[in-house]
Amino acid sequence: MAVSDRIQQYVQRLPEKMQSEVLTFVEYLLAKSANSEAIQDERDWSGMSLSFAMRGMEQEETPEYSEADLKKTF
Repeated sequence: MAVSDRIQQYVQRLPEKMQSEVLTFVEYLLAKSANSEAIQDERDWSGMSLSFAMRGMEQEETPEYSEADLKKTF
């Protein structure tokens, strides 16, 4: 028997008020899942964007700076 079938059987045995609580919890879990997926998608896009922006910079020479290059000293 599938998990969803077992859940349905249990929920049908509950009073209607508790069924409403189960529904609220399921909606919460769905929102949490969607939010988690959205966050992961954002991280994936951010990482890809950064890697494309930095592409080729490894071969660039970096300038050497000294204290004389500073305009203000602290």
